Amino acid sequence: MNIKAYIESGVIESYVLGMAEPQEAAELEQLSRQYPEIRKAIDEFEMSLEKAALAAAVPAPAHVKDQLFQSLAGEFREEKKTDQAKLVSLPNRFHFTRYMAAASVILLVASAALNVYFYNQFRASSTAYQALLIEKNSLFTDNQNIQTKVLDMYQSMQMMSDPAYIKVSMPGTKGREENLATVFWDSKSKDVYVLPNKLPQAAPDKQYQLWAIVDGKPVDAGVIGVCAGLCKMKNIPKASVFAITLEKKGGSPSPTLEQMYVAGKVG
Repeated sequence: MNIKAYIESGVIESYVLGMAEPQEAAELEQLSRQYPEIRKAIDEFEMSLEKAALAAAVPAPAHVKDQLFQSLAGEFREEKKTDQAKLVSLPNRFHFTRYMAAASVILLVASAALNVYFYNQFRASSTAYQALLIEKNSLFTDNQNIQTKVLDMYQSMQMMSDPAYIKVSMPGTKGREENLATVFWDSKSKDVYVLPNKLPQAAPDKQYQLWAIVDGKPVDAGVIGVCAGLCKMKNIPKASVFAITLEKKGGSPSPTLEQMYVAGKVG
């Protein structure tokens, strides 16, 4: 008999998994007693199944274990050989091993399903956590921006009520009477701040620019950016008039007089 071919035929796997025909199983049991190689192949396949099941298994619910052992209870037959020990008959040992292997496969499948389920749950939880983290960071950033704007507005209110600042009101020019802006000029440091009270929204490629008239000549006092309160401009040591024109984005070296929106005298 070609033992190697018989072992590689798949009969051992079918037998251990409980899928072999009764005649086939009986023949294998008989041959396993005659040929140690067959007995060894059976034991090795059973051990490989048990190792795989133990490596991937998760604890089974109590009712599953109870049902398995109840179904296996009728398969055991014990013979009393001595007063000190009880031996299980060889045929029943084979049945026990087969059912344990089948139970291991069932637990392996259940474990894989549970692993997939918990992995999906983990991914869902991880995605939700990331979304919450992004939202938290966004709220934190928004809160910081709000705090900065509130602080800017508070400081602006302090400066506007400070008697050390010279207030220069700049009403709208002819044809733009609805416009209004105000300059707050520190009489000590000569720092200049502007409050664009009522100015039209500038086009994306345009920007408002503040000018100081010094000795009859316009001096660039800076372009007006986005400010929560007062916009800090350039330091101007002296001036007789302040005005605002609409220039190309980034400012212009000289004012475009036809684009003058507001102007006001100092004092």
